[in-house]
Amino acid sequence: MLNLKYFSLALCLFLTTQTTYSQVGFSNEIGVVAGPLQFRSDFGVRDNDKTNFGNSGFGIGIVHYINFSYRKNYSYLYRDSYFSEHFKIRNELSWNKTKLEHLGNWVDPSKTTENAKRLRGHKGEANNLDIGTELEFFPLDIHAFESLQYSFAPFVSLGVHYTFFTPKVSTTYDNPNPGAYGNVLDASNFYSYWNPGSVNASPGNTLSLVSSIGVRYKLNKLSDLMLNLRGQYYFNDWVDGLNHQLLSNKYNDWLLWVNVGYIYYLNR
Repeated sequence: MLNLKYFSLALCLFLTTQTTYSQVGFSNEIGVVAGPLQFRSDFGVRDNDKTNFGNSGFGIGIVHYINFSYRKNYSYLYRDSYFSEHFKIRNELSWNKTKLEHLGNWVDPSKTTENAKRLRGHKGEANNLDIGTELEFFPLDIHAFESLQYSFAPFVSLGVHYTFFTPKVSTTYDNPNPGAYGNVLDASNFYSYWNPGSVNASPGNTLSLVSSIGVRYKLNKLSDLMLNLRGQYYFNDWVDGLNHQLLSNKYNDWLLWVNVGYIYYLNR
């Protein structure tokens, strides 16, 4: 469940950032984004289509853009620059959720070992609240796009987010010890080759690196549609509540998020 304390803190930071930049004379854009995502974690088999598509979730967010080309449009004292015509700053408050399970060869119905049963019974859930900033680069002229000289504006971005994660874990493994059934703190309910403590659903926070590629479509002078593909790499491997020590665990948790958005131009 979304932690209200984390949400309130993130919302205050988000609104403070938006207000600060609006006061120094830059244009503001506000919008919403939403779409499906694949959460690449320690659940399942790495680089496996069944795992990647099976462990899919959904994300939604509020975005705010700082538009530097606006000052050139309305002030003769503001000289044109490459930066103002090709870059925007994107601030974001977003949330994503993914139900996780072990998929692939190791949990095939033909596998009848106790470890296969442990994996089939092990379920998780990733819940992440993000706040962060990205620098977006538009290879085409931003002012020309806003003046309806062309309809599409591709972009790429790179930034850093701060993530509050609250994973969940459960098990339905039919443990021979009735007293251990469903106990997520009992290591005998999970894969026996994992070290004790490899499953931990404690909440936490971490930084993450975010990179995107996308395109905007101009609806009218005051609004755009956006399509965006994001990769997000967390600097922590506990985001999904699982961090085992086997050689197959080579990377921290990360995700791919395809989202569509609606952007509205303020200060126009």
